[in-house]
Amino acid sequence: MKNIQLLGLLLVVAGSFLPLVHVPVIGNWNYWKLDHYLAIACWIFSACAVFGVVNNSPKIVRVFGVLLIILFVFTLAAVKMQSLQYFSFLPFKSWRESLAGVVKLRWGWIVEFIGALLMIFAVKSKKINNRTQI
Repeated sequence: MKNIQLLGLLLVVAGSFLPLVHVPVIGNWNYWKLDHYLAIACWIFSACAVFGVVNNSPKIVRVFGVLLIILFVFTLAAVKMQSLQYFSFLPFKSWRESLAGVVKLRWGWIVEFIGALLMIFAVKSKKINNRTQI
């Protein structure tokens, strides 16, 4: 269980350095380039989850795994709203939406979500009286 949770933590931390968003002309952005505060929150949640893994507390790891997924969904929504707002100077809504669609999500998000899901769903089963109890 600990190894799977540590693998999830490693994927979350490594995913924060991978390309998450591609902005034309500017290039790929990782979590730090998107927003410093969100990146710090991601690393703090990961550090708290490490505390849960070290102390053999799966509840703590699951809670911070869920918090990380909420943070990732919030970040995705913020990226979408910010890209729409970035082109707010254009007079027509269709122009804004088409230019905001130029900002593309990258493969780093897959690594982030897989890592957080591994943290949440890593369950150790115990055998008690010939029954498997989770």
